[in-house]
Amino acid sequence: MSIYLQHFALKREPFSIVPDPGFLYPSHQHRQAVAHLKYGLDREGGFILLTGEVGTGKTTLTRTMLQRIPAHVRVAYVLNSKLNETDLLASICHELSIKLPEKKDLSFSKICIDALNQNLLASHAEGKKTLIVIEEAQNLSNDVLETLRLLSNLETNTQKLLHILLVAQPELIEILGQQDLRQLNQRVVSRFHLLPLDKAEVANYINHRLHHAGAGGPIFDAGCISVIFKLTKGVPRLINLICHQALLAAYSLGDRKVSAALVKDAASEIMGDLGDSGGSNKPILGLLVLTLVAVVSLNVPLFKEMIVPDLVTDAGLPAESVGLDIEEPRVIEQEALAVTAVSLPANLKDSEGVVPEKEFDIEVITEETFLVEQKLIQKSVSVPTNPLVNLFALWGVEVPEVYTFEELSALAEDNGLRAETLGQATIYNLTVVDRPGIVVLQKPSGLTKSQLLINVDETTVYLLEGGEIVLLDKKIFEERWTGTYVYLWQPPKDFLVLQAGDINKPALSWLQAKLGELSEESSNIISGGRYTEAVQQQVTEFQRQQNILADGIVGHQTLMRLNQLTDQKIPRLVGTDN
Repeated sequence: MSIYLQHFALKREPFSIVPDPGFLYPSHQHRQAVAHLKYGLDREGGFILLTGEVGTGKTTLTRTMLQRIPAHVRVAYVLNSKLNETDLLASICHELSIKLPEKKDLSFSKICIDALNQNLLASHAEGKKTLIVIEEAQNLSNDVLETLRLLSNLETNTQKLLHILLVAQPELIEILGQQDLRQLNQRVVSRFHLLPLDKAEVANYINHRLHHAGAGGPIFDAGCISVIFKLTKGVPRLINLICHQALLAAYSLGDRKVSAALVKDAASEIMGDLGDSGGSNKPILGLLVLTLVAVVSLNVPLFKEMIVPDLVTDAGLPAESVGLDIEEPRVIEQEALAVTAVSLPANLKDSEGVVPEKEFDIEVITEETFLVEQKLIQKSVSVPTNPLVNLFALWGVEVPEVYTFEELSALAEDNGLRAETLGQATIYNLTVVDRPGIVVLQKPSGLTKSQLLINVDETTVYLLEGGEIVLLDKKIFEERWTGTYVYLWQPPKDFLVLQAGDINKPALSWLQAKLGELSEESSNIISGGRYTEAVQQQVTEFQRQQNILADGIVGHQTLMRLNQLTDQKIPRLVGTDN
């Protein structure tokens, strides 16, 4: 236990390097990763891939998932990946409590595989699933990876018997791209690459950990965030190490707050001369030194900054961009709620006639424009890529294959969601809507491809393609995007548009509860289930603060903004609120 806990009135150590699921920072990216892991586990067997640089939180995320895994899923957790074939098989059997028979006439590998197969068949008959988790999987030899592929062949007549989660550094992506491992690569049913935190997330991450450690208020000055982000490049483990050292330094000086200067001094002591910390490799190179310091002293976890629109209608579009008459907001509301007013083609298959979940050759696009994170994420030959199914997965909803807008709308309604479509939209419009959605891109050949857009920042759009995140330059995206956008959002149950004089007690109760979470004054108004002038004034003020058309009508965009400000679990396209 650290000596500074009592000094800062903390109950637990906030910046331990031990991967504690209780401290997992639920960023948008981490929620996406959990959705990917769940999606992979819900599939009928195969490989799941979770990659990320050193210290980005892969193990913490994995342990969080394992804590919440359903009771009918058995887990074999292999921590030591530097094993040969026989040792790996023995470890898996040991983790699953499989007793191996003594058969001198068979090889040990054969004995293990036969016993494992019988055990998996028995578990399957009992309605159980089996998951093998291997940490540091980039250390696995090609022979061991091939053994795992062969294990993935264990199946009944209708279903695979094993799920295999490989947790690894990005080198594994290169390894799986080798020609002799193409069969394994094609069996990856879900993959996610965990990136470092951005600057806004670093601030939220630090506050999150301090809060869970019992801090009654801020300990780090606001100026610390820029310094910490510059030093760590958003790598959570490095953030923990530097913050821990800074708290020790503040304690030794008797300070109750940590200043930016103190962060620099603390980091300088353990990293040496900081020099130009803008170099991309320095935080990673310094990690070993920081880790050793932390181990001695210790005794031994994607929101982007949102672009604020000047004026936004409640339909989520700038009035001037579509020629709307802002004096007639009711028309805007009707257009916003009429999801069939602008829709995709009835059949959402790609123009070349290949349905989205099948393989898609993106060689023409990637050769010229797709920038893959750290040039390591490579596209597999054939992976599940149905963007509509993956869009639901971001909301934690599992659906069958979806190909038409009508199917999408029906499934959305069945799951308490609503499907909306924008036509001739701009990226600006998408940042206002702030929900992941489907875009249609046109290849140089003229053929089109539906893809899932999950994030946008100042220079880049992030597309989810077959379980991997692909980065595309924003200018290239704008050139190839047809302007159509399909997204999901979650309206309150049975909620209709509210305007002055309306009587709707359930809707008013929901509205006042949400406004009350944002302002204590809102909860003090007695409306009697009627949309009174007092409530309307508060809605108008809220709309004004959020740069939504301040007409006092509670419609599509107002509901969405209330949701995203009061529910952190909602998938977001851009990130932090204004």
